[in-house]
Parts: sequence; structure tokens; C-alpha cells
Amino acid sequence: QVQLVESGGGLVQPGGSLRLSCAASGLTFSSYAMGWFRQAPGKEREFAAAITGSGTNTDYSNSVKGRFTISRDNAKNTLYLQMNSLKPEDTAVYYCTAGSLKEWIRAGRSTYWGRGTQVTVSS
Repeated sequence: QVQLVESGGGLVQPGGSLRLSCAASGLTFSSYAMGWFRQAPGKEREFAAAITGSGTNTDYSNSVKGRFTISRDNAKNTLYLQMNSLKPEDTAVYYCTAGSLKEWIRAGRSTYWGRGTQVTVSS
């Protein structure tokens, strides 16, 4: 049974940083591209970042590019999202996802999803 479990969310002030983690089990982690989506209250879920199975290539939405960094540790079966210069509009539930290709993840064609972790940016 595949499980993706997010952690690291919380309350942070504008301009602050957080690092999200996603622990994966039940799958050959390095064989999957991984990604992060987010869903703000009253809005649709949107793509944030994706990374290839090897970790060589990454992709970001325009709204997070330059502020967020996606990475992975295949030895630990763990995905990360380092979020810097956080803004109130980054407030959302952040979801970890796994799929066959980075491009498919960006297109919303993931295979597996976590349950999400709440990030709130507020003073």
C-alpha cells in the first residue's frame, strides 16, 4: 500500500521560511517523479513544483519560482519543499504527489496523493 505523508506545515510570518517533508512508502521511490500541489480556501488545487525521479530536473509554477526549492533524498524515500520569502497568498494545504513523469504531475495526472499539511502565512 502506497503512503505519502506530509509534515512540516504550520504558522509562519510573512517573509519567513518553512520546509515541508513528504515520507513515501510502499513504492520504489526513485522510480517516481514527485511533486507538490497546494489548495487555498475556496480555490482549486494548483501545481507548485515537481522533480524527476533522479532529482536532476525540476519544474516550478510562476507563483513560487525563485522562492521555493523542491528536492528529494532517494536514500530516505523523502521529498522536500523549502519555502522562503513566504507571502500570505501562499497560505494553503500543501499536498505531496507521485507520478510517472514530471510533466504528467504538472498536468495533474499524478498516481498517488498524500493527505496534505496546512501552511498559514500571517502576522
